[in-house]
Amino acid sequence: METVILAVVIAVVVIGALGGLIVSSRRRKPLPPAPPTTPDITAPPAEPHVGEEAETPSDEERRTIEEVGLPGGSAPVAVEEPPSVEAPEAPPIEIPEPAAGRLVRLRARLSRSQNALGKGLLTLLSREHLDDETWEEIEDTLLTADVGVQPTQELVERLRERVKVLGTRTPQELRTLLREELLTLVGTDMDRTVRTEPESTKPGIVMVVGVNGTGKTTTTGKLARVLVADGRSVVLGAADTFRAAAADQLQTWGERVGAHTVRGPEAGDPASVAFDAVKEGKEIAADVVLIDTAGRLHTKTGLMDELGKVKRVVEKHAPIDEVLLVLDATTGQNGLVQARVFAEVVDITGIVLTKLDGTAKGGIVVAVQRDLGVPVKLVGLGEGADDLAPFEPEAFVDALIGD
Repeated sequence: METVILAVVIAVVVIGALGGLIVSSRRRKPLPPAPPTTPDITAPPAEPHVGEEAETPSDEERRTIEEVGLPGGSAPVAVEEPPSVEAPEAPPIEIPEPAAGRLVRLRARLSRSQNALGKGLLTLLSREHLDDETWEEIEDTLLTADVGVQPTQELVERLRERVKVLGTRTPQELRTLLREELLTLVGTDMDRTVRTEPESTKPGIVMVVGVNGTGKTTTTGKLARVLVADGRSVVLGAADTFRAAAADQLQTWGERVGAHTVRGPEAGDPASVAFDAVKEGKEIAADVVLIDTAGRLHTKTGLMDELGKVKRVVEKHAPIDEVLLVLDATTGQNGLVQARVFAEVVDITGIVLTKLDGTAKGGIVVAVQRDLGVPVKLVGLGEGADDLAPFEPEAFVDALIGD
């Protein structure tokens, strides 16, 4: 019995000792190492190379961008911003030259090209013996100056009678005689006023017609300056829609003197533009509406019909006060053919002769008035903006015969 108890005690002691050893060994087992504070960064693999470059790249010291110095050079240039583009300013409004007395002021320019007629006649009339041959030379001089056959015959007949009665002729008497007869031929009793005064409150309506190349659009612009110089307000109607630059040209003339321009699309209906111009002229209570029509060739029947349509459409607003036919004075008798055709389509009330300061013959004034039965109201004597002048018979004849 004692032996059994002793064996049990020894077994308990042995089991206790083994348990202590196991616990002690677990407490002494080391913990895993702590992770490093700064992770190691592995450089990316180098790009593959070929040939001699295919070797392991050496480790090089790397620097940040802050540590790398930039190469020296000039200081950076500041780039200035382009100035803002402003809208172009409207051109200043010009003050046209007064219309009164323009032809007198332009007399020297007119006389330079027209003296051949007056001086030629005075030289022939000053001969001691005026025989039939001399009178034929006088007649030829007048015909060369585009006076026309019928007016020339009438003038020569009157001159022959007065010279026969006068007898002895002094230079001053001859000058007075010739001046009186030329004034009779040109006409001093015709109404040459451009009618822009309406009978009612409507604006005065002026339609300008003529073939291409006569200076029609330019004449319309210059006429606007004449009217503005007389204190009138003007609306321009750019009804010449067949010529690309006509509307721009007319608008430029209008802007110079503060006249408003009504225009339509290129190749649009001219009658519609003319209608709108008169309508706007009435709305703003303008004094005058000037309508520039397309350059009509007298050989184009369709175009002439279109001109008649413009006139009819405008008259739906109000009657037209003035229809001015622009003729190139240098065309001479050819201009009369054009004038006759226009007179058949619209009622021409006045003639504007342009380029009278060039190679034009002064006799065309007489011929066109006699042929159409309407007066020359305006003459163009140069390229200047104020070179359109009201026609004055006395100043014109004085320029013909010279001082």
